[in-house]
Amino acid sequence: MLVFLNVYSATTTRQAIYHGKAATLQDKAQLVTSSFSGMEALNAENINQVITVLGDLNVSRLVITDGEGRALYDSLTQRPAVGQFVLLREVTEALAGQDVFYCSYAGGQLLSQAAAPIMLYGNPIGCVYIADVDRDQGGVIQALESNIMRISFGVEAVLVVFSVLFALNTSRKMRKIILSMQNAREGEYSRKLQVHGTDEYAALAKEFNKLTDRLQISEQAQRQFVSDASHELKTPLASIKLLSDSILQNEMDADTMREFVADIGSEADRLTRLAQKLLAISRAESVKPEHEVVDLAQTIGKVYKMLVSLADEREIRLTCAMDKGCTVMTVEDDMYQIIFNLVENAIKYNNDGGLVYVCLRRQEDDVVVTVEDTGVGVPEDAVPHIFERFYRVDKARSRQAGGSGLGLSIVHELVQRNYGEISVEPREQGGTCFTVRFPRFDVEVEP
Repeated sequence: MLVFLNVYSATTTRQAIYHGKAATLQDKAQLVTSSFSGMEALNAENINQVITVLGDLNVSRLVITDGEGRALYDSLTQRPAVGQFVLLREVTEALAGQDVFYCSYAGGQLLSQAAAPIMLYGNPIGCVYIADVDRDQGGVIQALESNIMRISFGVEAVLVVFSVLFALNTSRKMRKIILSMQNAREGEYSRKLQVHGTDEYAALAKEFNKLTDRLQISEQAQRQFVSDASHELKTPLASIKLLSDSILQNEMDADTMREFVADIGSEADRLTRLAQKLLAISRAESVKPEHEVVDLAQTIGKVYKMLVSLADEREIRLTCAMDKGCTVMTVEDDMYQIIFNLVENAIKYNNDGGLVYVCLRRQEDDVVVTVEDTGVGVPEDAVPHIFERFYRVDKARSRQAGGSGLGLSIVHELVQRNYGEISVEPREQGGTCFTVRFPRFDVEVEP
């Protein structure tokens, strides 16, 4: 910017000098040509008379030519061009009837040239050529150019230094980012990338740290999942191993053997249910299903038909209240599994002779499903962990009921996949209330 301002200032100054010299020389040329007005012809005698009257014009050279461009007067004392043709562009253009001015700068000198025609009855009969060499104005231009040159070199030096520093800083930041990426590739997520500033590299470092945090959390969750899954699989496998060894190593009657085989079948069923739930979680995380319009009232009806026998075994009463037009854009299988798991848990962990109440209602732009039971409830300290995989509030009771700690985790995954929200809170009268909320999708009914 500084160089631009100095160049602009120098250019403006030079133009001002040129315009000033042009005005001065053209005025002098007009003065000389006007002195010859009315003369029928140009000759040495009348030219000398005019020059004598005008006096010193304070120019470096004054030449007066005839209509053919031959010099009739030349102010030079050494080697004047009198009697010779003046082969100058300015003279040629002036004899063509034009007023001419040219200015050039070289070697610290400003050379200005002007020419004007001497007219008689509208035709040029000669011309006046003036040349002036101005060292003072040339010195001004030379000083400006020198200043611009020094400033340009200074600015270029600063730019070079700044570019080197910027390149070194950029290279250092890039090396840190590459090193952090290599560490992340080796599984070292705890090392944070420290890049200060507000440039793109700092923003990249910030996003990279967020990514490594998510990777670290994901890896920890994966390790915890593998550990929990191994623990859950180990128990039924150990039971099957123990029971089979007992059958092989001991002589037992048919009734005892049938009891042991039944226990082995029960543990195998537990393994099957656990494997199915693990597969359900995997599908919920990886498969992208097709959405459709689903009426949740019909889905709740299907769930009740499947679970009514399980409720009757413990004399648990199933009730529901449903609004009309509770339609959502979702996956029907997902909705069925969500409601089925919630109602099944409400039955399993309820007291004998208890109550399970399902409410389906429209609330502004949402469809809300609540599942309440009169069971043992969930302690407040367990509420934040209830949707975690393999988490069980009462491990002994969960195992007795055949639970694996995956049902609510599956529900949570499916609710999120279908753009919904789920929450849980204890009931004041005892038991638990699960609330699921989905965006409502209205369906136009043709009249």
